[in-house]
Amino acid sequence: MTKTTIAFFGTMPYDKATFNEVNEEYGFDIKYYTGNLSHDNISLTRGADAVCVFVNDDLNAEIIAELKANGVKMIALRCAGYNNVDLPAAKAAGITVARVPAYSPHAVAEYAVALMLSLNRKIQRASWRTRDGNFSLNGLMGFDMYGKTLGVIGTGKIAKVLIGILRGFGMKVLAYDLYPDHAFAEANQVRYVSLDELYAGSDIISLHCPLTPETEYIINRESIAKMKKGVMIINTGRGRLINSEDLIEGLKNKQVGFAGLDVYEEEEPYFYKDKSDKIIDDDTLARLLSFNNVIMTSHQAFFTREATSNIAHTTFGNIRDFVLGHELPNAVTE
Repeated sequence: MTKTTIAFFGTMPYDKATFNEVNEEYGFDIKYYTGNLSHDNISLTRGADAVCVFVNDDLNAEIIAELKANGVKMIALRCAGYNNVDLPAAKAAGITVARVPAYSPHAVAEYAVALMLSLNRKIQRASWRTRDGNFSLNGLMGFDMYGKTLGVIGTGKIAKVLIGILRGFGMKVLAYDLYPDHAFAEANQVRYVSLDELYAGSDIISLHCPLTPETEYIINRESIAKMKKGVMIINTGRGRLINSEDLIEGLKNKQVGFAGLDVYEEEEPYFYKDKSDKIIDDDTLARLLSFNNVIMTSHQAFFTREATSNIAHTTFGNIRDFVLGHELPNAVTE
């Protein structure tokens, strides 16, 4: 039987190491390419049965049409999000799309807590100071997490792990979800409320909802105005859940006291790349990076050994099931 060929785009050294290790179980023929999939390199997909891409690959209608012309039958997303794929175009082209719906909720939830603690206790600033020989505590005062209120928007797997951790800190929890899990809420002393109640009552707000037309820019000028003054906002989900210009305004007028951002709405040109010798010409990104009460990281909340291994296993499992004609539970449709 001919080996299934996979064209793997946006390859980082850690991707190649993990996927090669897991591929010992599957035996696929993988062609690794460092560039993101684009019109310039799409010729590399000729002869491939599947392409494997990540969140920062733009699979628009034109790209998908070219994939079809090159004989590609499957788009294997090695991520949970799929808003970068033109699903109607894929359906029209007869190309199957599958994703990795969950890889390690613990990885992302624990990272969200790390952002909260680092911002609250100003660990980043304190570390810079002490390295420079400044052992003063001025400006480093934080607050007890105990007794404070966490507001969680979206209560899927990641949020539930986060709630468990922060309930252990002695925090109260307000939650909003279109499809509330009342049994979980009762067992974990979580109170489902309206968005307005969550905004008004939360000391820390953490975003864990999918990006949809309804949730795009859910954090904006109007919603920020309803929040407690000095609120902490954490986003380890999708960049476009937050209107960055409105967040900057909230930071400037002190309505927002802290922001922990592992994602950014226009992250594709920057994240996962070394731009240290370049000028950041995105004025909004540069402005966010200038605040000493903002921590921005490069979409790394998922990045643990356990999570990357789970991603590889699920991605290859999706491809194997597709090739064998098995049911594809992780398929993405309109």
